[in-house]
Amino acid sequence: MFPRSISKGLMASAITTVMALGVTSCAVNPVTGKKELSLMSQNQEVALGAQEYPKAQQQQGGEYLVDPALQSYVSRVGQKLAKVSDQPTLPYEFVVLNNSVPNAWALPGGKIAVNRGLLVLLEDEAELAAVLSHEIVHAAARHSAAAMSQQQILGAGIAILGATTQNTNYGDLVSLGSQLGGSAYIAKYGRENELESDQYGMKYMAAAGYDTQGAVRLQQKFVALSKGKQSGGLEALFASHPPSQARVDANKKHASKLSAGGTANRAQYQQAIGQLKRDADAYKSYDEAVAAVGNKEYDRALTLTRQAQKQQPKEAAFYALEGDLLAQKKQYQSALKSYETAVQKNPTLFSNWLMRGMLNAQLKNYTAAERDLNRSTQYLDTAHAHYYLGQVYEGQGNTKNALSQYQIAAQSEGEIGTKAQARVQALGSNG
Repeated sequence: MFPRSISKGLMASAITTVMALGVTSCAVNPVTGKKELSLMSQNQEVALGAQEYPKAQQQQGGEYLVDPALQSYVSRVGQKLAKVSDQPTLPYEFVVLNNSVPNAWALPGGKIAVNRGLLVLLEDEAELAAVLSHEIVHAAARHSAAAMSQQQILGAGIAILGATTQNTNYGDLVSLGSQLGGSAYIAKYGRENELESDQYGMKYMAAAGYDTQGAVRLQQKFVALSKGKQSGGLEALFASHPPSQARVDANKKHASKLSAGGTANRAQYQQAIGQLKRDADAYKSYDEAVAAVGNKEYDRALTLTRQAQKQQPKEAAFYALEGDLLAQKKQYQSALKSYETAVQKNPTLFSNWLMRGMLNAQLKNYTAAERDLNRSTQYLDTAHAHYYLGQVYEGQGNTKNALSQYQIAAQSEGEIGTKAQARVQALGSNG
């Protein structure tokens, strides 16, 4: 189904892979049996998906960690459906992302993600199965690869990492940090792909024992939301998979041809998302805080962030945003404590390490900054990390290492690339 924008890195990686490994002009759709244009073999798709899956997750908030049981539950439902798909041997993976945007997506090779923001809109396991089976079809039918082949991918990547701060004193730290992880992946599928994914997804649902009316209810819900006042928060969902009455009608038709009955598992689903529902107010406070940052209402944002922390103290994102806001106020030591809490609560997210590393560099804690910035690149390699590593090495008088890091950062677009280019020229002329 559906995130907001595929990263430029993924698009470039796909193109590079295709150019390096050669072009496959035609391939058989494993689901429909039709011959279709494809620029990569299935093995190449699987390799690409495995390579980009961790990066895509990092760009969208990382894994949802507050309730690990929810990850296991979604994965079990996904694997149950994958086993009855037309491509059961693909290395399917399913992950719940810590992102409020109602969305889900599939990378080539069966790498699938669903945001917690979508899970809270669903009523039962059959509706979840409708979402996941739809994504499984996108992977099994090689729709993502076809979309890449036709260059139908919308590129935005981590836009904030391209725009970055205006100076090196971290004055815009808050605007950077509050938006890290907001980017998302999206392949813009054609109408035929969408209808195909609905149809065969319902077939998988029936084979796995689910009530196929869940797919009907899902599309009915999306149509209603698209017409209501809540549609403003669902742009990502509707941009990639636009709902329509035609899809509702088609799903009703398909359901009538499949075996009746099947389970909806409402009670089990409601229990699985129980923690998310209990934390709804906390994430609402956080989302309002992020919106306040966008309006430069920093004091209000800080109040809302601390309110979110009280409502759910396990969520690392709440402490990371607090650190951003305190850094914006130049309360650097307090900000550092907030970042340390964020890292402790979620050491698997690049932005927590990156922001703490940037702040340590600001405070001239060079050893700690080098550690943090290098750690961030293990999860997601960013121009910011290399630029500020350059700052660290330059501050230590290590011109050679500084120049090397600036040269890497200078290859990126946006303000950070321009700043890195300036440092390359300055150090080069001094050498």
